[in-house]
Amino acid sequence: MTREDKRRAILAGALTVFARDGYTRASIDAIASTAGVSTRTIYNHFADKTELFQTVIRESAAQAADAQIAVMDRHLRKVTDLEADLVEFGRELAAPSSGTQAEHFALVRQINAEAGHIPQPAIDAWQETGPLRVRRELAGYLRQWIERGLLRAADPDRAAIHLLLLISTDDPSYRGIVPTEKEVAEIVSSGVRAFLHGHLP
Repeated sequence: MTREDKRRAILAGALTVFARDGYTRASIDAIASTAGVSTRTIYNHFADKTELFQTVIRESAAQAADAQIAVMDRHLRKVTDLEADLVEFGRELAAPSSGTQAEHFALVRQINAEAGHIPQPAIDAWQETGPLRVRRELAGYLRQWIERGLLRAADPDRAAIHLLLLISTDDPSYRGIVPTEKEVAEIVSSGVRAFLHGHLP
């Protein structure tokens, strides 16, 4: 196994363990076991658990953002019906994740649950490479539509926040319960209608 292979195995194992156990409870021993390497190998690549966690969340967030931006580009690059295209975008964005994507969002839930115990640089790295990047890309589309007269908003970045919150299926009152496909469709459709009600010219 090459050095790069070992690094990838460590990051994959660390993502699994951090997503399952959270930052505080995760141990280097558990990560080494999951990755199939020794603890010494981990310390040959990363100074400590904090550096490893920061690398995991940054790389995982970048991959998740790439996937979300690809969804955005598929549905919003050529808009023919603003409401219908936004609904299709929102429904695909809310579709259940699998594989490393599912582990990433499990990791995000862990971060939200124990944010006070996670080093701030790790949270900043996650935000900058993940959610903030996605929001900026969405704001770019909204800015184009504002300039074309399709939408009305003084601040495209604020409008992007509104849209993402309105189509989100992360309802805290249903913690741990995954909404059905029908529920997702209703959440997204009603969220898009509310967004357009506030932002149509």
